Amino acid sequence: MNTWPAIARFLALRRNTSLLLGALVLALTGERLWLGFAPKYLESLGAGVFVIGLFDALQTLLGALYAYPGGWLTDRWGQRRSLLFFNALSLGGYVLVLFWQHWLALVLGAFLFLAWSALSLPATFTVVATSLESGRHTMGIGVQSMVRRVPMMLGPLAGGWLVNRFGWAQGVRWALLVCISLAVLTALFQWFMVEPRGSSAETKGAATPARASTFVEVVKSFSPALRELLVSDILIRFCERIPYAFVILWAMNHGGLNAQRFSYLVAIEMGSAMLCYVPVAHLADKYGRRPFVLVTFVFFTLFPVTLLWADNCFWLAAAFAVRGLKEFGEPARKALIIAEAPTEARSRAFGAYYLIRDCVVTSGSFLGAWLWSISPRTNFIGAASCGALGTLWFWWFVFRRERS
Repeated sequence: MNTWPAIARFLALRRNTSLLLGALVLALTGERLWLGFAPKYLESLGAGVFVIGLFDALQTLLGALYAYPGGWLTDRWGQRRSLLFFNALSLGGYVLVLFWQHWLALVLGAFLFLAWSALSLPATFTVVATSLESGRHTMGIGVQSMVRRVPMMLGPLAGGWLVNRFGWAQGVRWALLVCISLAVLTALFQWFMVEPRGSSAETKGAATPARASTFVEVVKSFSPALRELLVSDILIRFCERIPYAFVILWAMNHGGLNAQRFSYLVAIEMGSAMLCYVPVAHLADKYGRRPFVLVTFVFFTLFPVTLLWADNCFWLAAAFAVRGLKEFGEPARKALIIAEAPTEARSRAFGAYYLIRDCVVTSGSFLGAWLWSISPRTNFIGAASCGALGTLWFWWFVFRRERS
């Protein structure tokens, strides 16, 4: 009696997974055509170091503030309707930056054009969680992460060519036009998604679960392991965020690279990340996730250390290869979140985790701007110190306790 509904639901989930991956490729290609060059573009528009720090902080803060509402809307509206709404917000931001060439346009437009990637994160996790059995969550996230790195590699290469060919003002405008076109195609992919039977979109009249229905209750439902992971993850993200907006300035102003050559560094980063995703995800599903999370935290810490000596193209390439390897255990970390999240409020749990983490880490962008104003090397040393502390925290409170 229940065979056909079960088959229909499975086919809908497989279709959604494929369409979601297609939407990710299109949306991220458009975003990465220009967003990675934004700090240097801001500098060309006359923005100072603290404006650049503010823009970087907004990326972290909005990623935090949007994650929980994104999970809430996904639980309430379903995957298709919520993703279409997030995409429409991003389109509005791209149009604003296209027609108003001022650094303030990027600051204000960030509230819109960062919407899709931030709001859709809980939805993408939910698709993986509901499509695959728990023993294959790491592999599912690893494949998704590898697919995401393709546009993150190709986008900067095309964007760097546009900037070199047309200059910063016109090059970014051409990149934004392509970005808007890809965002429209992304909406078409999302339009053809099918809402699985029994989803929130079809049962919106049903009562919401009594357990973990508010933000506070969702946070209280976190397991001890998830809370320990969150603390170490916050420290590691400080390590990432402190130099994040200023790496392109270091490469171009101190390393002598142009926009096209900087895009080659990004391609090296994405290539090294893609090489390790699937084999490491397979090993993590087979032998346990925590050792691989520990290793990826070590690579997070090593990246700012390698930048201390990276003042030419060769050493910058080596540093960006290390930066790519920081994705070594990212699928395992995300799979840990899935494993520890309460199933009845999974999207909201993902959103709450990222809301807490990124709200705290937002201050790292301002800290990075202040350290950069002292000297670039002070910035890198400060970042590495946070990374070392986060790695030790994870080893002591999570990894070591699991082994004992």
